Amino acid sequence: MAAADRGEQREDVAERFSVSVPTITRWVRRRRETGGLAPKPVPGPPAMKMNALLDALPARLAERADATLEEQCSWWHEVAGVEVSTATMSRAIARLGWTRKKSR
Repeated sequence: MAAADRGEQREDVAERFSVSVPTITRWVRRRRETGGLAPKPVPGPPAMKMNALLDALPARLAERADATLEEQCSWWHEVAGVEVSTATMSRAIARLGWTRKKSR
């Protein structure tokens, strides 16, 4: 941004810092409108089901670590009444740092 502030051509600034010209334009506009370069917040409400799932999941994993993702999703639906996809369950397990190794 300092290079753009000094009046250098946006094309030259973009080439030097390996970004596109529209990126420079977007950053200049964002700073002018908001006073900073922080990214905009993600739209929509926060994901509520993930927080509760992350709270309950460690005990479940300690008890049934070898359950499949489908089984974990079914368990969560029974416990909380909220359906989650296998992808959501997988992300929650990964966020907790658990690996999904199966017992033989």
